[in-house]
Amino acid sequence: MARRNAELVALEVRIGYTFRDRTLPDEALTHASSPTGGPTYQRLEFLGDRVLGLAAADLLMGRYPGASEGDLSRRLADLVRRETCALVATAWDLGPHLKLGGGASGAMRRNPSILADACEAVIGAVFLDGGWEAARDVVLRGFGPRLADQSELPSNPKTQLQEWAASLGLPPPTYSIVHRTGPDHAPNFEVAARVEGLPDATGQGSSRRAAEQAAAAAVLRREGLHVASVQDLAGAQSHV
Repeated sequence: MARRNAELVALEVRIGYTFRDRTLPDEALTHASSPTGGPTYQRLEFLGDRVLGLAAADLLMGRYPGASEGDLSRRLADLVRRETCALVATAWDLGPHLKLGGGASGAMRRNPSILADACEAVIGAVFLDGGWEAARDVVLRGFGPRLADQSELPSNPKTQLQEWAASLGLPPPTYSIVHRTGPDHAPNFEVAARVEGLPDATGQGSSRRAAEQAAAAAVLRREGLHVASVQDLAGAQSHV
């Protein structure tokens, strides 16, 4: 018990918040594969996703007082996307604290989808334990460095591909799942990107969103266009 408390204290130092109700971080770090039989992080993830969105929107409104709604929406989408949540979870070193099933591998503790879920669940737990101000402060500390990186309006391969297609007078690209493999807790998606008049290109990722981004990046590279932000797509691979 003493070791477990020490681990929790170390985690609290990293996220910058001390829990009063110690059952909340336990729940926030319990994956559905855990055999404990207690609550898992799914409900806290649901809550944390909404808290994160509101906190990030509030931060962006303050940082960019003259920005349009469209610009703010693009910045928000970049700031709260699952890949960013996974990076924050890695910075918080949540992986070793996850409570997983007995057959879980080390790869599960590094799975971007699981880490993103746990990140949102921790934010939800902080909100329940300490309220809005505490949760907002945790979001600021965790996501603030990413906010500081947004000196330019963020882009992503899907947005780039749509804008490029529109510049040619083509309809928006479409995406479809080609294959889905792996267990529910560690899926792998292969998605095809289609632009009218061009061959399909495919991409793979640990989420459908990541696979779609990778597929869009594959089209852009094939057409000789610069690809922004694809390096941040955790676990994504693309193929022409």
